[in-house]
Amino acid sequence: MRSLISIIGSVLMALCFAGCSESDTTAGIEIGNPEISNIGLTAEFSIDYSDAKPVVLSKVAAEDEKVVIDTFDLTLSEVKSYCTFYDKGTSVDVDKGQQIWPYEDDPAAVLPISFTDGAYVKDAFYNINLKNGGLLKEIGVSFQVGKKSGVNSIYGRIRQGGKEIPFVYEMNNIQLFELLYNQAQIDIQDSAVNLSVAFRVHRFVDGLDFASAKIGEDGVIHFSKTENEKLWNALNDRFLPSFQCLRFKYTAANGAEYDGFVDDIWAEIVEPLNKNFVTNGDFKEGGNDWVFHTQFNGVADTSIVKEKNSNVMRVHVTKGGNFSYSVQLLHENIPVVAGATYKFIFTIWSDVEGEMTARLGNSIYNGETNGFQEHVKVSTSGKSFEIEFSPAETDPYARLDLNLGKVERTIWIKDVQLIRIK
Repeated sequence: MRSLISIIGSVLMALCFAGCSESDTTAGIEIGNPEISNIGLTAEFSIDYSDAKPVVLSKVAAEDEKVVIDTFDLTLSEVKSYCTFYDKGTSVDVDKGQQIWPYEDDPAAVLPISFTDGAYVKDAFYNINLKNGGLLKEIGVSFQVGKKSGVNSIYGRIRQGGKEIPFVYEMNNIQLFELLYNQAQIDIQDSAVNLSVAFRVHRFVDGLDFASAKIGEDGVIHFSKTENEKLWNALNDRFLPSFQCLRFKYTAANGAEYDGFVDDIWAEIVEPLNKNFVTNGDFKEGGNDWVFHTQFNGVADTSIVKEKNSNVMRVHVTKGGNFSYSVQLLHENIPVVAGATYKFIFTIWSDVEGEMTARLGNSIYNGETNGFQEHVKVSTSGKSFEIEFSPAETDPYARLDLNLGKVERTIWIKDVQLIRIK
């Protein structure tokens, strides 16, 4: 993710890493990033027979696998990027995302995908360029179901009692679905972003009593609305969470729309206690993962300086602007859970006593406070503040705002943490 921000955030103000003393005058801000080649997209689609989340997926079924999938095909219909934009001239609806495939000259294009054969897509995405001036949150891949023969069913074998019984699982309870992959799940290379879309077989079938399934007259176990309906419903509930994405959206056969989290992936992200969800909160990696933003007549620059054994973010406000949020130090993509208890901790001081505002808000999509908003009195000596809070809403992409504008001054900030305590 850290390298991705430096690649994709071409409209963000880069936070430069200064030298090692307060006297360093070389630091500042830049609009945009150095020119780089286009950032393309590749994607691989596969079946995963492993039990956990290994770096290398187990793509081949072992001899003792109880359920083997022989054919699993889908029709890829759309790829989207979901970004935050700080350029007011951007017209992209950040809530709906930006379609990056199919291209405008062939809007009806679709792509057949075989998960069982292990599809790797590169050429079809030749013209995708993720260098779009936004801060990437998610990539979404959408699939159509039932658009042609064979694409609305999964075919395989169930091994029991020393026999292999063929099965067919019908996916006709869904018309269309989108898998949303968190920026932390995406592999960033120098010239491309690689997305791995894996279907986890054990997540799909483990714990189900297939011995109770009735075998049809054709010798095949059919899981459908009319045959083995109870097991079919159980498989329907597991189908989308069997992908290794963070979230999903789908349109049911009756046209109703739903969304949800993949529970085990989401839990892995949000459940650890005492984990700092503010990446690079100690500024050891300069300004990586931070966004510096000025608006409404605010003018300022930033640098990282050394203070004893700590790295400190220095914000020099030369024009305070109209509001406290005229000068902002921001951190996005902070996952929070409604009702959980968190603590926000940071140390701050200034050459001019006054106030600043610390706030945790929802995703940039609506900009509402979700957790806390505190007006902190800043003194000329370093002081650590702790704010305990519980978010009202679950949000995988909450944003931390440190609003530093309205007053001309220099502010120093260090040791920023946001941890879950219960």
